[in-house]
Parts: sequence; C-alpha cells; structure tokens
Amino acid sequence: GAPLKVCPQGFSCCTVEMEEKLSQQSHTEIKAPVSRLSTNLQSNFRQRHDHFDKFFRELLKNAEVSLHNMFVRTYGMMYIRNAELFKDFFEALTRYYVSGSAAINLESMLSDFWADLLERMFRLVNVQYEFSDAYMECVSRHTDQLQPFGDVPRKLRIQLTRAFVAARTFVRGLAIMPEVVNKVSKVSASPSCVRAAMKMLYCPYCSGQVALKPCQNYCLNVMRGCLANQADLDTEWNNFLDAMLNLAERLEGPFNFESVMDPIDVKISEAIMNMQENSMQVSQKVFQGCGQPEPSMAFRATRSLKETSFTGRFRPYSPDARPTTAAGTSLDRLTSDVKKKLKHAKKFWSTLPETVCAGERIAPGDDCWNGTAKSRYQSVVIGNGLANQVSNPDVDVDITKPDIVIRSQIAALREMTSWLKAAHSGIDISVGEDDEGSGDDESGSGCDSPSCETDRDIYFSTPANPSKPRVDPVVVGDSSASSNGSRMVSALCCLGLALLAQHLR
Repeated sequence: GAPLKVCPQGFSCCTVEMEEKLSQQSHTEIKAPVSRLSTNLQSNFRQRHDHFDKFFRELLKNAEVSLHNMFVRTYGMMYIRNAELFKDFFEALTRYYVSGSAAINLESMLSDFWADLLERMFRLVNVQYEFSDAYMECVSRHTDQLQPFGDVPRKLRIQLTRAFVAARTFVRGLAIMPEVVNKVSKVSASPSCVRAAMKMLYCPYCSGQVALKPCQNYCLNVMRGCLANQADLDTEWNNFLDAMLNLAERLEGPFNFESVMDPIDVKISEAIMNMQENSMQVSQKVFQGCGQPEPSMAFRATRSLKETSFTGRFRPYSPDARPTTAAGTSLDRLTSDVKKKLKHAKKFWSTLPETVCAGERIAPGDDCWNGTAKSRYQSVVIGNGLANQVSNPDVDVDITKPDIVIRSQIAALREMTSWLKAAHSGIDISVGEDDEGSGDDESGSGCDSPSCETDRDIYFSTPANPSKPRVDPVVVGDSSASSNGSRMVSALCCLGLALLAQHLR
C-alpha cells in the first residue's frame, strides 16, 4: 500500500525508492535497442565511406603512376625534364577531390595545365627559334583560340568536373550519415518518457506479475511519444537518401569516376598527338599573331634538318601493366552494394518504435500489460512525429518545444541534399549555378564545323609592356636537347595512335 508515484495505487511489491531505481533502469532499457540499431547504421556507412574514399584516392594515384610509367618508357629524359607538370596536375586533382573548390578552381587549373603543356611543346616543335618569356606569354594567352589539342581539353574538363563533383559529394554524403545518426542517437529521453517507460516495463513487477510483458499497441504509443522528435527527422532523411541513390546512378553511368581516370593517360596522349599533327598550322597562327621569332643561333650552328629528324623506335606501352584498383574491386561493385544499404536505411527513424516493440519485448494478443492491468489495450495508436503527440494517452509531450539537436541535424541533411542534387547535374554548388560542368559532352564548343579547329583566323597582339609570366624553361640550346626535342615530337603521333588502338581493342 505504499504511495507510489508511477505505478497503480494499492497493494504493491514496490516502494517509492524502488520506483526511482526502476525508473533509472527503464531509461537504460529503452535507450539500449535504439543505441544498438543506431550503432549498426553508423558502422555500415562508415565502412562504405572508407571503401569509396580509398577507392577514389587509389584511382587517382594509379592514373598518375600509369601515365608516368608510359611516358618514361616512351620519352625518357624529355619526359623526366618536364615531369613536374604532370605531377602538379595530379596533385591538384587530388586536392580538388579532398577539399573541392575551396582549395582548387578546377576549370582554371585545367586551363593552366593545357597552356603550360602548349608552351613546352611549342618550344619543342620550333627548336630552330629563340622565344622570350613575353613571346611565350602571348602564346599561352591564346591557347583557347589556337585549340592546338583539338577538342580533348573541353571534353576532359566536362568529364573531370562531372566525375569529381559526383565522387567527392557522394563520399561527403556517406560521411555525414554516421555523424547525423550519432548526434541524434545521443538525445536524452524526457522525464515524461522515462516515467512512461517505467510504467510500461516495471509496474507489472510491482503488482507481482514479473513475466507479464506490455501490449504491442501500448508499447508503440510509449515509444512514439519517446521518439517523437527523432521521427520528425524522417522526411529530410528520406529525401537525403533519395538524393544519394540518384547520385549513385550517375556514378554508375555518365559521371563514372573510374571510366574518366583510368584512360586519362590515353586522353592526354590524344591531345598531344593533335598538337603534333597540327604543329605547322598552330605555329603559323602564332607567328602571325605574336610576330616572327628570332632564329636560334645555337641551333643553326650545330644542327641540320636531317640531324633533327626522328628515326628511332619505341616499345608500345602495354595496358596490362596498369596497377590494380583498391582491393581488386570496381566502382560498379561498390555502388551496387551501397545502394542496397541506402534503400534499407529509408524510414529508419519513423520505424524505430515498430522495431523496438517487437519480438520478446512485447506480448501478443490480450494477455499483456496495458498500463494498469493484464488486459487488452483499448487506446488508439497515434501517429509518428511531434505534432501527433498532442493526443498521446501514455506520454506527455510538449509539442511546442522541438529538440534543438535534432532540428540542427534536419538542417544539415537539407543542406547536404541540396549539394547532392547539384552534383547530380554536374555542378559544384560552392562555385554557383553558372559552372559549365553540367553541359553535355557534345555542347559548349562554340563551333559546329570541323574546320573550326584549324581554319579559324586569330588576330591578337603582344602588349607593349607584357608582364613576365612564370615559365618553366625547356633547354633547347644544346645538341642533346635539340635531338631529344625532335625525337619526342616525332614519337608523339606514333604513341597516340598505338595507345588509341590498344584502348579501342
């Protein structure tokens, strides 16, 4: 007959002190299944994040190694002398993958790469001339007009932008999921929730019915009251998962990171081949616009045309020598696996009460604890979410005070969803809506005729006082440089054709 605060009044096996201890125990018991489910979800997506991140990083490294090995075998010292250009290129791509446009402007970086490559190749195909820094600045300034590398730079820019934006945004999405789950799972139960849980779980003990378990609908109302704020996360959570699934489809298709990075050495070789084939036209346009350069006295004194012609042979690069990707897996396998996990995670928060109120935790039928006695539970099961708890018969919930932590995570999910949707269109949202990365492969050239590549006239002049650009000089004065320059130029065409043939096979 102790005056209990939670359980029904009357003869009882409990005291007020026992009620307090059982209340503490009930808090632990309702938190345990939620914590376990949340921990499993966190673990699943941390693993997927690590797998994707490792895979993308290793693809970048493998692409760099593949290009390096191929160019060393083919060009020898001529490549080694200019290897820092390609090393810097891959370092910039890695920085963009890690930090995005906050660290690297991808479009500007690619423009600088092609301008630098043009400068170095232009010196090599015109070893008979001397070029000042001001003259080379004039050449670099008009790379887009000259189009020495054909359409490769434009297509590669679009492909890289799409693939990198999709990859890094998807990985960020995988990273934010465990963060959200961790913070939401740590939200403490309200005093009214603990009180209702104590009544559901331990009041049968106080009445001497130790084996009696709660009715399922009774359990659902208690847990929906306790997890009302968490259920409000469900809408943005599902929107986020839908955006992740849509972006995963892009990763499997047109924005496939693997299909862009794996053959990037072949694509750069194709660009170099275009420059080699069009070197005469490019040089004439440059001489017309920037002026006739001065002949190289060293070249005239030591070389003849016959001596500069290439007669050597090189061993074609075998694609079998490519390094394997991370753990021998592929992007398609990783994506297929994560899509299953993403679909399974939908409605995680709104179904938590059903997940908890199942199995051995509840009693089927009418032989169950209804909160006051062993009998059928008569109340209607209320809906999920904070607003529905105004009519909850078992838990007092203040619907005017949503949980701050959960509201902040709803905002975080909403922001991440907007990034994912932008990435689905090939747009890095941090650089605005005008990024050209969302265009089609066949759009954006500004010219539909094939003749545009070689016949477009250019008219430009060198400024009166040009600023001195950063120039990485290629030695052209000594006999070995002149000979090697000719070898590299003549080998480029053969290399490009061989690689393209292998790639097509």
